[in-house]
Amino acid sequence: MVLGASMAGLLAARVLADSYRTVTVVERDALPTEPTPRRGVPQGRLIHALLARGAQVLEELLPGILDELVADGAVKWDGDFSKLYVSPGGHRLVQSGRCPSPDSMPFYFQSRPFLDWHVLRRMRDVPNVTILERHDVVSLSATADRSRVMGVDVIDRDTREVSMLDADLVVDATGRGSRTPLFLEQLGYDRPPVDEVVVRLTYACQPVRIRPGAIAEHFIAIMPEHGRPRMFAAACYEDDATMFAIGAMAGHEVPDTADEMRDFVADFVPANVLAALANAEPLGPVVNYRVPSNRWRRYDKLRRLPDGLLVLGDAVCSFNPIYGQGMTVAAVEATVLRDCLRHGNDDLARRFFRSSVKPIRIAWQTAVGSDLALPEVEGTAPLSIRLSNAYLDRVLTACETDEAVTLRFLRVLGMVDPPAKLFSPSFMWRVLRAQGSGYRRIQAVSATHGDASATVDHASAAGTSIT
Repeated sequence: MVLGASMAGLLAARVLADSYRTVTVVERDALPTEPTPRRGVPQGRLIHALLARGAQVLEELLPGILDELVADGAVKWDGDFSKLYVSPGGHRLVQSGRCPSPDSMPFYFQSRPFLDWHVLRRMRDVPNVTILERHDVVSLSATADRSRVMGVDVIDRDTREVSMLDADLVVDATGRGSRTPLFLEQLGYDRPPVDEVVVRLTYACQPVRIRPGAIAEHFIAIMPEHGRPRMFAAACYEDDATMFAIGAMAGHEVPDTADEMRDFVADFVPANVLAALANAEPLGPVVNYRVPSNRWRRYDKLRRLPDGLLVLGDAVCSFNPIYGQGMTVAAVEATVLRDCLRHGNDDLARRFFRSSVKPIRIAWQTAVGSDLALPEVEGTAPLSIRLSNAYLDRVLTACETDEAVTLRFLRVLGMVDPPAKLFSPSFMWRVLRAQGSGYRRIQAVSATHGDASATVDHASAAGTSIT
């Protein structure tokens, strides 16, 4: 039983379908029959970019889906740096040349409803998966001694009829608003401890159609930097649409009209981009959204857990969305679940939560390290993150002119490569060679605080926040 037909829920259902006789996905919405936003995915009206690792997992679990996306209109970035305008932490990444082979990896750009619908369409073809629409989860049902979850109680949103659905395994993929902490408390268990970093993000988006050729790039991302907690992004989508987005952190408000949106970023966005947006055809209204914090529910730290219950996706960890990590982390968690199931069901919950910590931690430190690098965000970054930030600033300086360094950075950013790749001796030498005397400074830091590889888990710091 999977709770929620989110991206996390559908990919979990795909993995479970290989290990269980039947899989039922319980969803509160009526699901669309064509790409369209729905209430249960409010961020579906906002800007999205699928990280490279997320695309790899989608193709692994649903073979052929990437070609389907492109055939139906998704935009594929194939390694031409001139099609990306990325500026993290005040550094504009190289915009000439191509990704060196054979390490290049594509990025795919499409709207969230377009992507969701393609995944949903494929899942509807999986014979042992059933999607139960317009049902709310009321509570978990458990054995008399409450040691095992046995299913869920649901209510039909149309008839208001309450029923119990039995399950050998319940997987919560209901998102940031997950009620599993409350359900656990009702069964006599502790709520998971929570790690949280408050960012008070506000952003606004509008889909538009830009005159062909007015903007050369597939994707533009100008991220917050020291002294300017504002950002801008534009992504090319299917049907010749472009999503125009602005944002601000630390409680700064954003406007809610297109003219005011352009004025809000006029001091740091290229004039030709602003002009193209001013002459664009609106394809929908301006939509505003707020995110209070990065939040990680630490199920991995609970000493007692009932059997038969898992939680994944945003229901475990929700990130500052400007870094584009949510779908990819959920996809990676689905592969973690698949690998855990290959070793049977015994102690599944504990094994899954402990195994999923590593990919979550990498994404968490990317987001939190980037957020805390801004003086406007409350909180103090640990020493390890501050050291990594200093080194990452040098990496980003090298990215301004070096295609090979840029590719390595994008592979780490896209979660294809681990952060440790940024700390290999040959790569560090390439970065530092462009910095001149900076090599001696890094040597001094390494001698004082140990081998630089000790901070690789924090390698995704202020410079890595670009999607």
